[in-house]
Amino acid sequence: MQDQELKHGTAIEWLVPLAFVICAGWVTWHIPAFTLDWAPPENQSARDNLAGIFLRNDVTPNMGGLFGGYADAIDWLALVLLPVFLVLGVMTVRRAPMEFEAWGTADRLSVFIGRITMMLIVLLVLVMLYEVLLRYVFEAPTLWANELSLWIAGFIFLTAGLYAMQQRSHIRIFLLYDVCPWWMQKLFDCISTLLIIAFAFFLIYGGYGEAFSKFYRWETFGTAFDPPIPATVKPAVLFIVALVAVQAVVNLIADWNAEPVIHTAADDIDEDEIARLRAAVGAEGTGDLDVTRGAIQGSQTKAKKDDN
Repeated sequence: MQDQELKHGTAIEWLVPLAFVICAGWVTWHIPAFTLDWAPPENQSARDNLAGIFLRNDVTPNMGGLFGGYADAIDWLALVLLPVFLVLGVMTVRRAPMEFEAWGTADRLSVFIGRITMMLIVLLVLVMLYEVLLRYVFEAPTLWANELSLWIAGFIFLTAGLYAMQQRSHIRIFLLYDVCPWWMQKLFDCISTLLIIAFAFFLIYGGYGEAFSKFYRWETFGTAFDPPIPATVKPAVLFIVALVAVQAVVNLIADWNAEPVIHTAADDIDEDEIARLRAAVGAEGTGDLDVTRGAIQGSQTKAKKDDN
């Protein structure tokens, strides 16, 4: 039982990211209500436009606003629960067996965001399956599935990048790196981290104004469904890139005293997959056979020598 929980995670490790996604989605969809309550635009036209977006998209139009504003009780509840689920998720997340082993407290946020990414992938698949079912079985396609898929996929792309940074999964060329001495490897690591920080700084510096404008005006996609993709994805790009830069610094510090690793083609071999193949072969009565690539090549070489 404990091995299964370690491999697949406990219920709370999956329910908390799911609850976070639900609350985040609700709050995001109703951000115009909070904007009108907290910082309404001074321009009357902009304020009317934002109010129109809110009235058109409000999921619970029959509920009155709390505190005399636009946001109702459900909006406020989702907003309050959002940081609660974030903290709970960061505290309860655990490393899965296939994930990067050397991780610490500073990595918990990135790993939890990785779990959120997994929930978003499941949600994306469900949306696409629902659209396929309605389009080709009932011949009644939706107006929102395509744009919602694009919206979710954009966030998956961003959050997966942060998770990949924490897992050291981004593509790296080790041909020169492995033959260098330790001090030069660390110099390369510092240079690459500084480049990431510089990229994040200039991206945020140059894109903050546009991102804030899109968010404050709540710029939408301009389709029938009209989701606020520009208003949400642009600020998310800056936020996630900043987290990637922070994670790069965390990786540099965590890996500073790590033992040098010589990378070979064997790094791509999945030992669990090999074990499953051996078990499958064993079920047919040939379990003692070594079916790895190295064993096969070795047998072929030996056979050639015997022929000679």
